[in-house]
Amino acid sequence: MKRQPSLELLDTDAGTGREVAASLRDLQMFNQWFGGVRTTEKLVCRAMAETRGRTVSLLEVAAGAGYVPERIRERLSLELDLKITLLDRSRTHLNGNARAIAADALALPFADGSFDLVSCNLFVHHLGPAEVRQFAREALRISRVAFLINDLVRHPLHLALAYAGFPLYRSRLTRNDAPASVRQAYTPGELRDLLQPAGAARIQVSRHYLYRVGIIAWKRT
Repeated sequence: MKRQPSLELLDTDAGTGREVAASLRDLQMFNQWFGGVRTTEKLVCRAMAETRGRTVSLLEVAAGAGYVPERIRERLSLELDLKITLLDRSRTHLNGNARAIAADALALPFADGSFDLVSCNLFVHHLGPAEVRQFAREALRISRVAFLINDLVRHPLHLALAYAGFPLYRSRLTRNDAPASVRQAYTPGELRDLLQPAGAARIQVSRHYLYRVGIIAWKRT
């Protein structure tokens, strides 16, 4: 199945405020029930197992309202004190969160080594190959420990599941964007190859529930 870059309506806010809000709730459903929270939680735990600090700063890129990192903070509260900053291209997606900034993921407005971890969920498949490499360089630049990717795996059965889920979707935007996301997602091997030139010390790739891929790109020390 060849990658097919395509337009996702949520990216362009091509809907009413109600439709955008409904689509963001659909994304929360995907992350709650279909591997989003669990995958990122595992990546955070693996990354921080190699450090001794209990307080961890995390920048979540393309964060929306921040559902995934907030749930992980709750689930890991006995083990880690997770300090979260949210970043999204659209301030309307951030819901007025106090620790949030609207900015470009390809030119992150932070100094080198500003956060222990830089994380993203369901974002990298929106980027073309050159943009993936640029984002990875930026994420590694501002991280101290690692850059984490949680994303979809492109596969024909995954595409069939995206169409099968139509009755669950609240928004017409999701009915366009869910299959479009699968079509333009990368395979784990493609992502590894794209990340190699970014300057990571090493790259760990893992597969997760329902066609999710998890990647840890470790910062070179």
